[in-house]
Amino acid sequence: MPPPSQSGPRLAPKSAQRPRDLLVATDQPIHPFDLAHGVDTSGLVPAKNLVTGHPNDEHVTAYYGVAPSILRALVAEWRATPPPEPIAKYTFVDIGAGKGRAMLVASELPFRQVVGIELNPAMAAIARQNLDHWLTSHVTDPTAPQLAPIDLLEQDALEFELPRTPTLLFLFHPFEAPVLRALLRRIETQFANRPGELDLLYVNAECAIVLDRNPGFKRLWVGAVRMSREDHAADVAAIAMQKEYGSTGDEECAIYRYVGRSGTTS
Repeated sequence: MPPPSQSGPRLAPKSAQRPRDLLVATDQPIHPFDLAHGVDTSGLVPAKNLVTGHPNDEHVTAYYGVAPSILRALVAEWRATPPPEPIAKYTFVDIGAGKGRAMLVASELPFRQVVGIELNPAMAAIARQNLDHWLTSHVTDPTAPQLAPIDLLEQDALEFELPRTPTLLFLFHPFEAPVLRALLRRIETQFANRPGELDLLYVNAECAIVLDRNPGFKRLWVGAVRMSREDHAADVAAIAMQKEYGSTGDEECAIYRYVGRSGTTS
């Protein structure tokens, strides 16, 4: 759940304390995914540690790597919807890539390409190191799955030129409603003549109401996605370090399709 952004005027700071303000930075425990692959995607980085000076810093949530089993299961739900094109034609775009865990997991699936967008320079640097190691280890391991091409861009998510291919956006609740609304406006502008070519996976869908109220987006699926036992054990250990949070072993997720204001995909 890392930081993207929005260009524009800075809003007045909120005085009320939000749940995200109670998060504590940790780099432990190390997730089994990192132990298996020699990468660094573990830990929790709260919003106060992700400040870049960007006008939308106040809307950033936190970095916490998505459970690999959640992402794989959610992609399977998406493929069952089914999308109008085969997965091999889709570009997977991780909005707020953080340390890059979602990118790495998605690259083992048969996407056309995987792209991560990350504004924070420190997070982007870690993601690049992870990506370099991931690519090298897969090249030297004859048993490793073939990877989709991967690219990481250090930039504002709201200045990112969305792909001209069918696109699957991934959000692990990287920012709050004001930035999500701005992202949806950008999608509507760039896909105005391409309804049906962009789907969105939303994990920890706290701002789903923003999508539900936008007539250009159709909800295809919503529900709780269970973690694997291994991911749940890791989540319990990590969340135990946060006084105000607990682990339920699942994530509330939703899948949306941009259908255009007319509500059709023709």
